Amino acid sequence: GEKVTHALNKTCSPSLPWSLREVTCEVNYMEVSVKSEITCPSSPEKNDWDNLKLAHSPSADWQVTFQRGGEQLPPASLKTARHSDYVFDLTHGRLMFRTPYGQPHSFIAVLDGVPVEVVHATLFSRQSWLVLLIDLITACSMYEAVLDEGYMSWETPDVMYPGLHTTNLSFSLSADLMTPEEAEAKGFIAEKHNNTVGISVPYDAEGGYRKSVVSGDLFEFYTYDLYTEQLSVDEDGIETRLRTLRTMSTPLLTRALLDENRTVVEEQRFTLYLGDIPQDLKLVWVELNRQRFEVPLNSSSISVDEVVHPNDTHGLVLKVPFNNSPVTQTFTVENIEYKLDINYTLMVTPERELYHHRTSFMAVVPDLAPPQFKVSCSESSITFKLDHKPSSYKWAFTVDSEPLTVDLATRKGLVMVNDSRALQLDVPLLSHGYANKNYSLQGFLGTFEIQVRDQETYQVQSSTVKTCPFFTNELLVCSPAMWMIAVVDLTLAVASGGVPSQMTLRHQRCVPKEADGTRALFMFPVNDCSSFVKLGKGTVTYENEILYSKSSTDGTADRVILQCTYPVSSLYRLFSTVTLESDTPGVGRIIHTSQMETGTNELTCRSNLLNIQMCDSVLSFIFCSRFLWPTSAYSKTFLPKQLIVM
Repeated sequence: GEKVTHALNKTCSPSLPWSLREVTCEVNYMEVSVKSEITCPSSPEKNDWDNLKLAHSPSADWQVTFQRGGEQLPPASLKTARHSDYVFDLTHGRLMFRTPYGQPHSFIAVLDGVPVEVVHATLFSRQSWLVLLIDLITACSMYEAVLDEGYMSWETPDVMYPGLHTTNLSFSLSADLMTPEEAEAKGFIAEKHNNTVGISVPYDAEGGYRKSVVSGDLFEFYTYDLYTEQLSVDEDGIETRLRTLRTMSTPLLTRALLDENRTVVEEQRFTLYLGDIPQDLKLVWVELNRQRFEVPLNSSSISVDEVVHPNDTHGLVLKVPFNNSPVTQTFTVENIEYKLDINYTLMVTPERELYHHRTSFMAVVPDLAPPQFKVSCSESSITFKLDHKPSSYKWAFTVDSEPLTVDLATRKGLVMVNDSRALQLDVPLLSHGYANKNYSLQGFLGTFEIQVRDQETYQVQSSTVKTCPFFTNELLVCSPAMWMIAVVDLTLAVASGGVPSQMTLRHQRCVPKEADGTRALFMFPVNDCSSFVKLGKGTVTYENEILYSKSSTDGTADRVILQCTYPVSSLYRLFSTVTLESDTPGVGRIIHTSQMETGTNELTCRSNLLNIQMCDSVLSFIFCSRFLWPTSAYSKTFLPKQLIVM
């Protein structure tokens, strides 16, 4: 943009009285001033000094000559010197000479190993027989500060002018001057080596200015405005005060941020700290395994909290749960390894430069928890799925206390696929192993359970239980408790004039628990409601019938027959207790039949025959053969009223 200059005038009064000679080494110029009221051997009149006020007028007869390296240069008028950026002035009783650094008349002298820029000017004026000479010498240390072991070091000669010796040294980075002893208490170092004074400033000293810079990596530099005062006297006790202002800057320094893992694995999350962040950097976004999250975060599970420190830095605490989507998991034989790759994007203000800080963390968690199946419901089955891990060898899976194997799945009507990647078990609705409840015409709840056991102790460590709602038009459950639960489609009976809610079993007190326009729900013990018992080879079949008209029993109407068949081997309590129980569920059939035109007693199964077994039983048909029942071996107390031997 266009350069704009603004005038600034400021008058300051010194806090201390002026010394006879004051030398100032500013950042971009040198200056020396002396008192104008001095006693000369020739006793010049006061008006001679007043003539200096005419230095800027064409009629002024004051001239200046410079000395450089032992050579005296030709004199020049003050006006000519002014055009070369030299300034001579008389103000408030002091004669002042100011010059920029690097002027043609300056030269570099080396004093005790320290480069010093010197300008030696002599003012003179011839007035009648009197020649007035004023020697004005300014000398400033040009030593370039260096960074050495964490300190910015600067040097200056102890005595800048011959015939003087230093009586006092003080310096500061702010307004308050410190003696060497006071400075050392704050971490500064002020030392004198031979005739050289060295001042060392800690690179992070209070009073300095720090700035961040992005140049591929993150860097920083420190800048200090060092101010020193050296008070020297000659043998007559006349003071010379040397004031020096130097701006010292470090080179670019690599700025390392602190990565700290504060994760506690029991909390099941990463807790990560990024510290030593300078105040001129702020977080704008963070990438977790390449997923970007703007700040402030909208995630309910991921958080970033700022921590402010008194040393002008701040830190960030990032919390990410192990089970969060950005976190990757790797399974080993004994452990689960959670890994999180992080890219913090920080912005340097006010320049808006972006810096990317990348880091990675890993948490190793012993894989001690039993695995959990993923479960889903469908209209006709429940599906269990478990992805294999290296630690899968630790666990065994059982259904009804039996090991889950291909043979067990085949016997129970389950569909099992177990490969190198996963174990999947599909449990069809009619499979053995279900626990069902809440039967109604609207459906029922089917529950299936897989147990997870320790392979060594075989103790149950956990289980996966899933309950799903199912609907079927018809079903017949033959429970181990020897109950029939039947939902029956009575469409044919309704067509013949039957009303489902008014239908009964063989005994008229056995009425539906629930009924609608075409279906009815019956629940009753298998040996109740005038049930028949049919004995087959190794089986016992309980049979009842739904009656919906007077002709239902005389063979002239459609019939609905309910059958539950149990293995004799499972009925171990049949003849030892009045309460009938079974080790296994029975196999049920709902038979819709009609009297054949031939008039024989042979029953014909219709196409809508539904042969269903529920509650941990296997769907199958029963094939009965005749055998001789050894009635003498059992008490007649437990025989049913009607016994049919096939």
